[in-house]
Amino acid sequence: MTEKIICVVGPTACGKTRLGVLLAKKYDGEVVSADSMQIYKGMTIGTAAPTEDEMEGVPHHMIAVADPAEQWSAARYAQAAIPIVEDILARGKRPILVGGTGLWLDAVVKGHGFAGGCAGGAVRKELQDRLAREGIGPLLEELRQADPEAAERLHPADTKRILRALEVYRETGKTISAHNAETAALPPRYDAVWIGLQFRDRADMKALIDRRVDKMVEAGLLDEVRSLLQSGLPRDATALQAIGYKELLRVLDGTATEAEAIAEVKLRSRQYAKRQLTWLRRNPDIRWIWWEKERDFARALQISTEILAAAGVS
Repeated sequence: MTEKIICVVGPTACGKTRLGVLLAKKYDGEVVSADSMQIYKGMTIGTAAPTEDEMEGVPHHMIAVADPAEQWSAARYAQAAIPIVEDILARGKRPILVGGTGLWLDAVVKGHGFAGGCAGGAVRKELQDRLAREGIGPLLEELRQADPEAAERLHPADTKRILRALEVYRETGKTISAHNAETAALPPRYDAVWIGLQFRDRADMKALIDRRVDKMVEAGLLDEVRSLLQSGLPRDATALQAIGYKELLRVLDGTATEAEAIAEVKLRSRQYAKRQLTWLRRNPDIRWIWWEKERDFARALQISTEILAAAGVS
C-alpha cells in the first residue's frame, strides 16, 4: 500500500509551521513548504518563512529556492516539489506538506494535469497588452463566446483567471472548464491525511494576524523591501506584489506613510486569510482543529496524532 503523506493547512498565521515541525519530529518526517511566496530568496520576514531555530533541525524543502524575479505557477511548483516528495518516501521518511496555498497543495497531492499555456509566453503577453489598452470588458466578452461557463463563473475583477482561461483556449483549443471537468475525476497522486488549523472565533484570528504584521515590521520588513529593490528587482515582479511588500513599496515611494501602509498590510492579510479558508473548506478530507483564543500546540499535536492513527499512520 502507498505510504500516506501528511498535509498541514490553514489560513495565514494559524500555526502551520509549528505543527508541521512537531509532526515531523514525531513521525520521522521532512517538511515540504507549499507557500507561493516562501519559495523566493530574500523574503524571509514578509513571508514568515521559518528560521533555523523554528525548524528545530527538521529538514525543510521548497523555501528560498527561487529568484524573486521569477514567476512561479502551481504547475511549476508541482514539477519541483513532487521529486522531493518521492525522494523523502524513498528514504523511508514521511513527507509533510505545510502551507496555505491551496492550488499548489492540490497540484502535488491530487496530481491533476494542468491545461496548456505558458506564463510569459506570446499569447499571455498579447492578452496582457490588450488588457492594458482596452480594459477587461472586450476580453471578458471574448471569453463568453469561447467558454460561457468560465465567463459566468469568474468575476470581472479577476483579470488573472480571465486571461488564463483565454490563454488555455487559444493555445489548446479546449476550454478551461472542459479541462477542469476532465481532471476532477482523476484519482489523487498521493494518499494524504489532511489536518487543518483555524480559530473558532474570527476575531481571534484577526488579532493574531495584526500582531504578526507588527512583529514583521519590527523585524525589519521595510529594510527587506528596500534590499529587494536595491538588488535590481523590477517593481512589477510577482514577488513584490505579495502582501506586505506591495504596500511598503509605497512608503519608499513617498506615496504613503508607514502607518498607512501597515494598516493596509493588516487589512489585506485578513482578507487573504478569508480567501484561504474559502478555498480549503471545499476540501471535505480536511480534519479541522479549532483554536480557542490561544494556539495550544500540545493539544493540536494530540488531536493530530489521533487523526493520523485513525488513518493508519503510526
